Amino acid sequence: MTRRILIAATLPLAFVAAPSAAQEVFVGAYVHGVDTPFTLATGEGGADLELGYRFARQPALSLIGKPAPYVIGSVNSRGGTDFAGGGLSWKLGKGPIYLRPAVGLIVNDAPRRRVGANGLRTDLGSPVLFEPEIALGVRLSPRLAIEASWVHISGARLFNSRQNPGIDMMGVRLVLALE
Repeated sequence: MTRRILIAATLPLAFVAAPSAAQEVFVGAYVHGVDTPFTLATGEGGADLELGYRFARQPALSLIGKPAPYVIGSVNSRGGTDFAGGGLSWKLGKGPIYLRPAVGLIVNDAPRRRVGANGLRTDLGSPVLFEPEIALGVRLSPRLAIEASWVHISGARLFNSRQNPGIDMMGVRLVLALE
């Protein structure tokens, strides 16, 4: 099932016109199911391997700061929620230290209905979720950077106004510039 979701989510990207070369590729290791004020316990844990690809900044989107489109995929080591999707990313700062906020949409393979021991639903409410993230990066060389990042997936209470479990992942990713 996970493989089908990842393929279905990324296949349309093959048909999207993109700049001639990608700007960056990244790989990261994350703790899955970190307890934060933005989540409820889902009972998930383990580690995630995340892979991503950032395209060049888009001058056509100058009205919103020329973000870089990206695609991302994440696989959980314990059979928890895997996801794939894409969005827009902004790099703030011109020196070796920078901030990178992003927002996207993902599809996931979380259980459609899950109830915790306390009787609260802990499912994510939808196979399509929002994926805001933020990273603090340090450029190590002209082509290499490392980022500490937080990735959140949730339905933003759109699918159930009483609860919104969401899942937070925190980790580190290595970024390689391709141009």
